[in-house]
Amino acid sequence: MMEKKLQQIAKVLRKDSLEMTTSAGSGHPSSCLSCADLMSVLFFNEMKYDVKNSKNPDNDEFIMSKGHAAPILYSSLYRAGCIKDNLMKLRDLKSNLEGHPVPSSLDWIKVATGSLGQGLGVGVGMAIAAKLQKRKNKIFVLMGDSEVAEGSVFEAMELAQHYKLNNLVAIIDINRLGQRGETLLGHDISAYKKRYAGFGFEIFSIDGNSIKEILRVFKKARTSKKPVLILAKTLKGKEVSLLENKNGWHGKALKSEELEHVLEDLGEAKMPKVTIRKPIKKLYPFSKKKLKLKKYSSDVAIATRKVYGETLASLALANGNVLGIDAEVSNSTFSAELKKKTSKQFIEAFIAEQNMLSVSLGLSKKGFRVFASTFSAFLSRAHDQIRMASLSDANFVVCGSHSGVSIGEDGSSQMGLEDISLFRSLNNSQVFYPSDALSAQKLTVAASKLSGITYLRTSRPATFPLYSSSEKFNVGDFKILKQSKKDVAVFVGSGITVYEALKAHEAMGKKGISVAVVDLYSIKPFNHAKFIRFVKKHGNKIVLAEDHRSEGGIGEMVAEGLVGKNISMKHLAVRKLSHSGTVDELLERHKINSKAYLEGYKKLK
Repeated sequence: MMEKKLQQIAKVLRKDSLEMTTSAGSGHPSSCLSCADLMSVLFFNEMKYDVKNSKNPDNDEFIMSKGHAAPILYSSLYRAGCIKDNLMKLRDLKSNLEGHPVPSSLDWIKVATGSLGQGLGVGVGMAIAAKLQKRKNKIFVLMGDSEVAEGSVFEAMELAQHYKLNNLVAIIDINRLGQRGETLLGHDISAYKKRYAGFGFEIFSIDGNSIKEILRVFKKARTSKKPVLILAKTLKGKEVSLLENKNGWHGKALKSEELEHVLEDLGEAKMPKVTIRKPIKKLYPFSKKKLKLKKYSSDVAIATRKVYGETLASLALANGNVLGIDAEVSNSTFSAELKKKTSKQFIEAFIAEQNMLSVSLGLSKKGFRVFASTFSAFLSRAHDQIRMASLSDANFVVCGSHSGVSIGEDGSSQMGLEDISLFRSLNNSQVFYPSDALSAQKLTVAASKLSGITYLRTSRPATFPLYSSSEKFNVGDFKILKQSKKDVAVFVGSGITVYEALKAHEAMGKKGISVAVVDLYSIKPFNHAKFIRFVKKHGNKIVLAEDHRSEGGIGEMVAEGLVGKNISMKHLAVRKLSHSGTVDELLERHKINSKAYLEGYKKLK
């Protein structure tokens, strides 16, 4: 009886997907048709979820990693009673049903998908979260066979096995046809089996268009002691003769006259009455204690990366929802300090930065406050994961250490010089760049309380304290380190260049010239109005140096606010390929040291 009911539901989902895409005039109906039987069993038999509460932490979670199949996801949510949106408004500007799933439109969509190959990593994060909270829910991820060519999928599988995530079920919809023709392995299921055999998953291969086989395999998957991988052989465009197993239909909606004939072939599609099983509720209160921060000496140099790690450990001890995750460089980023204090709140992602960011997103969506750490240079390889996390309304912190040419002898491949521009360009992001111990400590604490993606840029060299414990570091503000009524210019620094600005201030003073010095620690957001008022009172001229590429960095951010303000600025930044060398040699080479400040001032009009 259940099998027939689910077959009928699959037909309804197919009909909805076809009608929705034709109404929109675009979309991917053939990709929806191949997975209709899988979606029918998942949403109306296998998964447990509270249709009235998308945020129930015990709900089974579903991630449509092949985001172009969004119509059938919307149809499933609608038919289950989770949403009431008009399906025929798919892709409409005023509709919640976007072309690819995004959480800003629908609460039931936890993460944005459509940039392929990332859903499994998010699923791994959610599955780890469920394990940490001792919940019984399952995480289901539906992938397309084209996207599994992405290396991030393999990164996710490695970690799923490492953390023994038997609450994770990955499904590959192997419909053979991609956007422009046959996929890498086509319908060679045996090749898929061989490829994934070493990842420690329990692997099942089924006819993904057979409700009977799908029911059988999910029943087996429930008791697996390993993460599960289901290789579902399907046909693209299944049940529609015009489309079934035919190339050239990817991303094409049927015309109205074509749809009319297709619906006749499908036959009557009436939604049967369904009952969705609710999950068993389990309370999991995060532990909370008073935050105890380390006190730093006023005359001992210490690297901001080390202070970040020690502060992160303090945050974790005070709050059970704080997690640290690192890409196997925790002894350099100093996130290992957290691991030393409370190892249960530390996750090793190994050298797989893309997956680390996807896992961070998954963990954050389940209530954890995540701090992801690695070298700032290596974050560029995870740019798309960071971008998609931003589209997913993510709330986590990223710390990039070893930033700029000031890392010294390791050379140009290790120098993060594009990271500020990467994070500045994100929607709902913050970018902080501490210079000393106190600013690093207080900005790390501030980051733990902010929504969106917050980027902390830390430095390798040890720096001497500039601030006392009473100092406040408000988001969007800046610090005035030196000022007088006789100032002829403002020297601006961030992080390591603050110290070069102070040296330049001293050198100018010996010549009888007074300049103000500003520590621009909050790169985004930034109080342009307050800064401009200060500059106009202190010479109306700026020399700004940053240990970053000129494009998209601090100078460009400041310059945006200066348009039409009649303020002249000399922007010093890294403008050529770097090289191994000492810190002082490299700051000199790239003209972002104290000498460059002096030269920059001479060139101001």
